[in-house]
Amino acid sequence: MPSFIKDEMKKKDEQKLEEMQQEIDEAEAAQEDAAEGSEEEAPEEAAVADAAMQEEIEALKGQVDGLNKDLQEKKDRLLRLQADFDNFRRRSAKEREEISAVVTQNFCKDMLPLLDNFERAMAAETKDVEAFQKGVEMIFTQFQEILKKNGLEHIEAIGQKFDPNFHQAVMRVEDPDKEDDTVAQELQKGYMVKGRVIRPSMVQVVSN
Repeated sequence: MPSFIKDEMKKKDEQKLEEMQQEIDEAEAAQEDAAEGSEEEAPEEAAVADAAMQEEIEALKGQVDGLNKDLQEKKDRLLRLQADFDNFRRRSAKEREEISAVVTQNFCKDMLPLLDNFERAMAAETKDVEAFQKGVEMIFTQFQEILKKNGLEHIEAIGQKFDPNFHQAVMRVEDPDKEDDTVAQELQKGYMVKGRVIRPSMVQVVSN
């Protein structure tokens, strides 16, 4: 619960208690005044007035006690809610850490075969350049598949309409065969992971 709400509730309860206490003080003062004036009144009338005043004071004190009890219950309830919220926040942080660790572990596990192939390629002694190039291409393809499996997507750029959400324009070129704001060339590929851009495409944009 936000602190300003708790402060407002506490302020209202304390204000009500102050008002009740003021009524009690006024009632007791009135009782003292009545006692001072009772010398001039008949004994029976003074006794009746004093009894009525005492009943009113007792009723007000009972209301104050009830308000104090209600205020304490609210304080206890707020403390329990605060404790529950703190526990929930700690659990959420721990769960996020655990999820992040699992994602990292799975990604590293997917990368292990690629690491093995790199080690084999570096350890192999061969003078066949074509075979070596083919092996590198196979590793590159495997690397792309692993990244794709983990949500990596290439951002389409060439021939597309320039979109600042996906493209970063670093140059403008003239090309009468293409419309303005069309991406003419991709200087560096851009990528997304599960729909979120992690690097925009660096592009040339047509500006006639």
